[in-house]
Amino acid sequence: MYRLARTGGSPELLRRLAQRAEGWAGILDGGGTVLQAVAGNVRWPGHEAAGLASRAARELTARGTGSYSLDTDECSALLLPLDRKPENHGPVLALVAPKPLPGGLTTLMADAVMPLALSWASESVERKRRRVDLAESRGREAVLHLLMTGQLSIAHQVAGALRPKLPDPVRVCVVECSGGQRDEVARICADASGGRTWIVRCPVYARHLILIVPADEETEAEGPEEGRTLGLAVAGLVDDCVVGVSEEVRLPDTATAYRQAFHALAVARGVPGRHARFGAAQEPALVVGAAGARWADVLLAPLLTHLPRRSQDPGSQELAATVASWLAFSSHATQHLKIHRNTLASRLKLVGELLGLDLNRIADQAAVDLALRIRATPALHRTRREGPAVSEDLDVVLRAPGVQDWAVHQLRLLGRAGPMGEETLRTWLRCEGQLSPAAAELGISVPGARKRLTRLEALLGRSLLQAPSARYDLWLAFRTVDLAA
Repeated sequence: MYRLARTGGSPELLRRLAQRAEGWAGILDGGGTVLQAVAGNVRWPGHEAAGLASRAARELTARGTGSYSLDTDECSALLLPLDRKPENHGPVLALVAPKPLPGGLTTLMADAVMPLALSWASESVERKRRRVDLAESRGREAVLHLLMTGQLSIAHQVAGALRPKLPDPVRVCVVECSGGQRDEVARICADASGGRTWIVRCPVYARHLILIVPADEETEAEGPEEGRTLGLAVAGLVDDCVVGVSEEVRLPDTATAYRQAFHALAVARGVPGRHARFGAAQEPALVVGAAGARWADVLLAPLLTHLPRRSQDPGSQELAATVASWLAFSSHATQHLKIHRNTLASRLKLVGELLGLDLNRIADQAAVDLALRIRATPALHRTRREGPAVSEDLDVVLRAPGVQDWAVHQLRLLGRAGPMGEETLRTWLRCEGQLSPAAAELGISVPGARKRLTRLEALLGRSLLQAPSARYDLWLAFRTVDLAA
């Protein structure tokens, strides 16, 4: 019995007891709920045995006895509390066996109580630990979601129960691990940062960790990698680990930093050190000026003022969060938001109807993405935006000199790829970011088109094929230079 407890725990002990009883063995609570059970006889009607054991457990609890047996014409149910305290309504061991009972069964049952109690207690502690770990992981995920949607005060309230304190300013690191390594890499990241980094298991990509690092500490990590950045330290400590790092931002701009780190990750996959920082690039929401802010207000007004017809329907804030998640993560938004794909589709359909846009087109996706980023930029909301509302035509905003300079800066590296690189990128965007039609229009295979775009990712320092993608920024940049021409 003790050997079984060490090697197989309570399931193996119950299986042994059920075999000796030629019946059913289980652990129940004081109310008769079956917590764990094994049937040792395939011909035995296990559901009937469980019902008899549940009835016996309730009667044992009511009577407060140290043991109990309940007989029927065909079988007997034998019960012993696992802690041998009659006044305690804790778990009990139950055996249901056909008559006549095997010889020595009651003695074997009594001998099994102690190792079974120890195994069950140990397993209960482990189950509680897993629940606590899951609750903490979900709590950190919730804080990240609040930061990404700009709900800073609520994020601080939720984060107050966890550690460490949310830093400000920050850098965001996205760490890509090999399969099954994420928990171990999370421990290494915590050790390398001295426990001062906010570590979140990405809800969208199962191999990603998201690190919110104090900006000053990303320049100097402790331990054996002292003097190196945390991202470099993690990439050096873990084989096959790839790290992308954002620029320094204020905490309200965490969503922007995450996109930067994700783009840097696409570059890091192709460099020997498996580590890359996001290259300096201005956020388009910062260059559109007051006219762009007014345009965003006009475009998003039907969405932000929407009132649901029924109380259970999503409101304006929930719809805005849904479309923002979908623009960032595409179909993976279902994992990010924890909703069904049909729910996602119906919400996106409603958003498209409210805005009068076709969200299947990259042009309209880019417009909504830019408008949401403008509204989420704190710098544009610290001052009152006055003046007449501009036309709902995005081209008015893109003709501004600051936006044209931004577009030239975005596309400057594309010249290194030659005419073929720009043609590939323009064709891919014109085909709504779909590889198959783009490859057909270019006259090449789908793998060939994918290889071209992968090379462009390394050249531009941006993720194209995996969300969050730079497709919206590139569409806006091409549109801007075309308007200028």
